[in-house]
Amino acid sequence: MSNAGPSVLILGTRGIPAAHGGFETFAERLALRLVSQGWTVGVYCQHEAAGGGRRVWQDTWRGIERIHIEIGTTGPKATLIFDWLSVRDATARDSVCLVLGYNGAVFLPYLRFRGRRVITNMDGIEWRRPKWSLAVRGWFYVNEWIAARSSHRLVADHPEIARHLACRYPDVPVVTVPYGADPVTSASEKPVHALGLVPDQYLLAVCRIEPDNNILTIVQAFSRARRGVKLVVIGNVDDTTDYGRAVQEAASDEVLFPGPVYDAAALSSLRFHARAYMHGHMAGGTNPSLVEALWAGNAVVAHDNAFNRWTADGAALFFRDTEECAACIAAIEQQPELVAGLRRAARLQAAAKFNWSDVFEAYEQELIQLAGSEAAGLRTPVPQLQRRSV
Repeated sequence: MSNAGPSVLILGTRGIPAAHGGFETFAERLALRLVSQGWTVGVYCQHEAAGGGRRVWQDTWRGIERIHIEIGTTGPKATLIFDWLSVRDATARDSVCLVLGYNGAVFLPYLRFRGRRVITNMDGIEWRRPKWSLAVRGWFYVNEWIAARSSHRLVADHPEIARHLACRYPDVPVVTVPYGADPVTSASEKPVHALGLVPDQYLLAVCRIEPDNNILTIVQAFSRARRGVKLVVIGNVDDTTDYGRAVQEAASDEVLFPGPVYDAAALSSLRFHARAYMHGHMAGGTNPSLVEALWAGNAVVAHDNAFNRWTADGAALFFRDTEECAACIAAIEQQPELVAGLRRAARLQAAAKFNWSDVFEAYEQELIQLAGSEAAGLRTPVPQLQRRSV
């Protein structure tokens, strides 16, 4: 990487341009922003090696240096090898290291030992999620501790995550910076019609079909009565699992399971034209899907927990069980003035808390703190969305 100006390396994602999930989208957007602000940016990108073996190569994409690492295996083992090779490569570069997630934190002590400056986005409290086996939860527990102890600064995407980290690691600076999304003010109706749907005549849920996301509760609540509207569940329903079968068996003929939708424009359209967005997530911090629903102006029906309360606030109706969820759905069906009010509140909430510009400024400020004199000419005011715990 060039030695001109401050430099940052982004580790922990599958790479850019984004094609896999929220962290990749964030990495792409942040990298482009930092390049425009005078930073030299490198992003590690994971690939499967066609002929086996390993290979590292580099190219430039929109001013960002991509460090490609090809690995001749797949699955969790490939991810661990990728994380290790990324860390090993990063130790040879004099850059601030932004690590997204802590799944491979076991290698971060080496990065710290070699003198690199490390800031880690700690994502959710994965070791508390009951969906994981005891062994996997133990792995996440240990990796959270290692990531916290190996980083100079920690980023939490939600105040509840920040409180958790501040209590467990009081000597490590923690800053709260949520995710962002883009406003959706219009969208084609074609993806809606392609599923046989009518705008404003369906409710939408986008999630992994697993207990943590309460999709069974939502399906059961919706299917209690004839609705005259549809419930569309975007996600992969695995009928080989007890939970997947239970979800399908609970569904009335007004529930659609079209499978996952990976096209961002189509997903944006489905959100924009929905009567309401159903969000059952219980774990994690600021969920990107919920933020995207707020920016799409969705009325939201969400599981009642501290994560969703802070994110959606007055832009949502909240439920704790099937009875309350059914009551929320009935209110959405029968009270158009309520829906209109929630939609207005959603856009106001999104603009107040989840503006990409504010998010990027907050991250840049944290990177500037670690880069020190190299970034002296880039100092900016600390955005108001930051709430620091030390």
